[in-house]
Amino acid sequence: QVQLVESGGGLVQAGGSLRLSCAVSGQRRTFSRYAMGWFRQAPGQEREFVAAISWSASNTAYADSVKGRFTIARDNAKNTVYLQMNSLKPEDTALYYCAVGATLYGSRVYYTAHEYDYWGQGTQVTVSS
Repeated sequence: QVQLVESGGGLVQAGGSLRLSCAVSGQRRTFSRYAMGWFRQAPGQEREFVAAISWSASNTAYADSVKGRFTIARDNAKNTVYLQMNSLKPEDTALYYCAVGATLYGSRVYYTAHEYDYWGQGTQVTVSS
């Protein structure tokens, strides 16, 4: 099994910052060999891609809506992926999920949910105006 535990969410005013963390554990996946991604889902909306990082961290990608404000990073020694969120806007309010990519040593980044096969339970981010 693989477990993903997100943390760092909360309530913040517009313009503020949060740093999300996602700790990965379990024997079925060696964290450092897989791409990671962050997705989010707002009430009444579909889950959407936010950011992704390849297994080696050589490639990253962002949704246009967060580009320049969010930064994804990973620490393979700690089996943890991070999402630094700056200049937050009310439209960033959502439940944020991290996910493990399905491809061993996937050198590129992955944008769609079906390319990930393990998911966390999510951490709530609420941005007030």
